[in-house]
Amino acid sequence: MNNLEVITDPNVETVFTKYPDFVKEKMDSLRKLVIETARETEEVTRLTETLKWGEPSFVTKHGSTLRMDWKEKSPNQYALYFQCTSRLVATFKRLFINTFQFEGNRAIVFEINQEIPVLELKECIKAALRYHKVKHEITLGI
Repeated sequence: MNNLEVITDPNVETVFTKYPDFVKEKMDSLRKLVIETARETEEVTRLTETLKWGEPSFVTKHGSTLRMDWKEKSPNQYALYFQCTSRLVATFKRLFINTFQFEGNRAIVFEINQEIPVLELKECIKAALRYHKVKHEITLGI
């Protein structure tokens, strides 16, 4: 465990309060999982929680931006988004093809009633949080 500094834009809370009740708990759990994973990742000493494209996002010094959101047009799903130009999702597909549902090269998609495979997801989050330090590795340090 490291000494993680979390900086949160107050507008992030506003977005979380606007999620419908049936998804709010899921989004909150995903948010807590990102923060918990950052605390467990030695290279991450500061995590900035902000909004990008109006969606809750996480930024670190050596990482690739992580976003999360629920969209009204797909009410039974929510997702964790990764930079589509990175190798993140392509690598996750190779390693976790039978574990996760993916959307192109940009997201891991979860069904509302799905149990999240926490250990595998933490590996994906950790790879994103340290991306610029591990992008030269074939499996991004996973």
